[in-house]
Amino acid sequence: MNPIRTLLIVAAISLTGCAATHTNNPADPFESFNRGVYQFNDSVDKVVTKPLAKGYNAVVPAFGKQLVSNFFSNLDDVIVTANDLLQFKFAQAVSDGSRFLINSTFGVVGLLDIASRLEKHNEDFGQTMGYWGVQSGPYLMLPILGPSSVRDGVGSLGDGQVSLISNTSHVRTRNQMYLTKGINRRAHLLTEETVLDGAMIDRYSFIRDAYLQRRQSLVYDGNPPQQSDDDEDTNFEYQPETPAPAAPAPEPAPAKPTSENTGDTNVAPVTASQPAPGLAVPVAINTSQNIQSNVYEAGVYKIWLAQH
Repeated sequence: MNPIRTLLIVAAISLTGCAATHTNNPADPFESFNRGVYQFNDSVDKVVTKPLAKGYNAVVPAFGKQLVSNFFSNLDDVIVTANDLLQFKFAQAVSDGSRFLINSTFGVVGLLDIASRLEKHNEDFGQTMGYWGVQSGPYLMLPILGPSSVRDGVGSLGDGQVSLISNTSHVRTRNQMYLTKGINRRAHLLTEETVLDGAMIDRYSFIRDAYLQRRQSLVYDGNPPQQSDDDEDTNFEYQPETPAPAAPAPEPAPAKPTSENTGDTNVAPVTASQPAPGLAVPVAINTSQNIQSNVYEAGVYKIWLAQH
């Protein structure tokens, strides 16, 4: 297991106990602390990670980046398969386990996705705990590691127990794999993050809401339950904020006659202008193909340490 990851998660969870403040979002009770960490991560990304990703894009062709992505995706299938089994999703476990075995052998250690006809799933220990009823707990913005929650932070430590990268005994090789995985993923997001840069939104809130909504969708395989109004003040699960309804339009005053003729006067009805729609975050069911997932990940992978 990566000791740096463990230290960052434990330190962040400990510090949030001293940073509780009241916010409008019950899923983010440590918002002031989290915003500070977000600013730190964003600064590190601008100074270190983003320039490295741009340099990586300049020297590595698209085909090479795809081979690197395939390699690390194949390694992650071990984590996915383990969590398939923990959730009793045996059909998924067969598919993901077969993908790993086929791609690791006939696909040249995973560089080629030979088993592309077998469906690839997205499972981790955070989702496994959610599947068995463990609530996400407060939202956390972890230093270096990015968006998480108490459940997902603990879950990433559990995934580290079976991660082939984390269990690589040669320290230099393990760190090089983390570095390559993180920069390769960050390079893939350089284009997608322009959506976030060009939008007139609160970047922190957007990344938080996208993360929480995506994670809830993943836990319930794209079918999250409706939240009861009675649980709004005590449930840390994601609850979308709905804008207040627009005020009704005032009734138009009756027109005054302009002559002796008191016939009806044609007056255009006054209608209330609708508020400009906000930048809503859709539920990302198929996150691998959803632009919102990519925008979210641009905020997650702020430096060379990868999510797994």
